[in-house]
Amino acid sequence: MKELDPMILLAVFLEMLGPLLWLLLAMVLLGTAAFVALLVRERGIAASRLVRAQLVGLVGGVLALVLMATVSSSGFTDAAGPIDWILIVLVYGLGMLGTMVLVYTVAGWTRLLRR
Repeated sequence: MKELDPMILLAVFLEMLGPLLWLLLAMVLLGTAAFVALLVRERGIAASRLVRAQLVGLVGGVLALVLMATVSSSGFTDAAGPIDWILIVLVYGLGMLGTMVLVYTVAGWTRLLRR
C-alpha cells in the first residue's frame, strides 16, 4: 500500500467494527457539536465539571483499549515494536479524550435542562 486511501481505511474499519463504526462516528459528530454548543452557551469551561469528566475519561481510555483488543486479532502481548506501543497510547488517549468530552457535555446539558 503506497498511498493512504480513505476508502481502504473505511473498508478496514467496517470489517473490524461492523455497524459499531457508524454508532461511534455518530457519537463523535453529535458529541462534538453538543460540546461546542455547550461552550458557546456557557461562555467557558466549568472547572469542577471538567475534573470529574477527566476522572471518568481514565476509565474511557481503558474501555477503548478493551475494544481495540476485542476487534483486532492481536493482544497486548503481541506488541513488539515502537509503533505498536505508539498505537496503544494513541488509542488510550483518544478513548480518554472522547469519553471526557462526552461526559462533560452530558453533565453540562443535564444541568442546564434541569433549570
